[in-house]
Amino acid sequence: MGPQIFLFLSSSFETSKLFLPATSCPRGLLHRTNVPKDVVDYIIFGTVIQEVKTSNVAREAALGAGFSDKTPAHTVTMACISANQAMTTGVGLIASGQCDVVVAGGVELMSDVPIRHSRKMRKMLLDLNKAKTLGQRLSLISKFRLNFLSPELPAVAEFSTSETMGHSADRLAAAFAVSRLDQDEYALRSHSLAKKAQDEGLLSDVVPFKVPGKDTVTKDNGIRPSSLEQMAKLKPAFIKPYGTVTAANSSFLTDGASAMLIMAEEKALAMGYKPKAYLRDFVYVSQDPKDQLLLGPTYATPKVLERAGLTMTDIDAFEFHEAFSGQILANFKAMDSDWFAQNYMGRKTKVGSPPLEKFNNWGGSLSLGHPFGATGCRLVMAAANRLRKEGGQYGLVAACAAGGQGHAMIVEAYPK
Repeated sequence: MGPQIFLFLSSSFETSKLFLPATSCPRGLLHRTNVPKDVVDYIIFGTVIQEVKTSNVAREAALGAGFSDKTPAHTVTMACISANQAMTTGVGLIASGQCDVVVAGGVELMSDVPIRHSRKMRKMLLDLNKAKTLGQRLSLISKFRLNFLSPELPAVAEFSTSETMGHSADRLAAAFAVSRLDQDEYALRSHSLAKKAQDEGLLSDVVPFKVPGKDTVTKDNGIRPSSLEQMAKLKPAFIKPYGTVTAANSSFLTDGASAMLIMAEEKALAMGYKPKAYLRDFVYVSQDPKDQLLLGPTYATPKVLERAGLTMTDIDAFEFHEAFSGQILANFKAMDSDWFAQNYMGRKTKVGSPPLEKFNNWGGSLSLGHPFGATGCRLVMAAANRLRKEGGQYGLVAACAAGGQGHAMIVEAYPK
């Protein structure tokens, strides 16, 4: 089997309110890398809340961004790790010899999510469409009731348990004895580090976008360092009145898209590109969606380290998805527990928790936002950019996802 090391090049990320963020992101990628459109063999995007008119948003984004109509594209969905699935699917296409150059990314449009009619209203409309006579139509209309007009609003909830993710995060924090103050302090850290990174020009992957009727968005606009005193005034958002998860220590939902250029090393060098990083290895995991919904990083981290032949001390930059402060801190405790490793994971010893001085040093989803389908690429590029800036060799990316699933990958800096 051929070499299984693949190359990540420049990525772009944006958080702005627009109709199709996915179109401007790959266009920005083309502009930054100057890659000829016709050399791209395949395009893969991840998304979670699909719009029926653009169910294969990868194809629509590719055409809108000016890629050749001869370039195939498909869309994947795996909750918060959809972009990760897009990237690793692209790696698989390269590993199998199907492709040389892949664009992978993700998109989410949280400001205009599809809202459905009620089931009764949908059934009546479909039956009306099938009715052949006026009498049949009048009979159906006579059954209409005002409650038919009640819409079905989307919710960030588990289908299998009917529990919202925030409620699950609150239970997880309680189970691992993570206090409200601990969560607020971690959230403040995320916002403060993101603000510092932004002020220093480190968050340079953002593609400016002119929002119709509004100003041009040039930077992530959810970074808002506050104070512990102000954060303490907020009421619990999910378990009331005693919960500890609030709006301040939860990731906020936002529009956004990300895109990444992936090639085999030989192809990139032959085209004259300066590589950013290798993808060393990756894993996907899944566990109980009720009580371990958000523990994906705990399960995925030791597995990906073993596959790559590394240990926690080898990692120079950690980039974990921050769904909630409580989720991050609960994962830290689980990873640092021999008891949890032995009783829940079937492992002899703990993997250990990441040292904070190496962890999400440029902010995370709490401060930068979480467009479900796009976050994975941001995590990987943050790790790659940090390795280049800080002189490290290995980065570890990890994330939890709805359904009790999780993901981790090792990113290795390309030698200068």
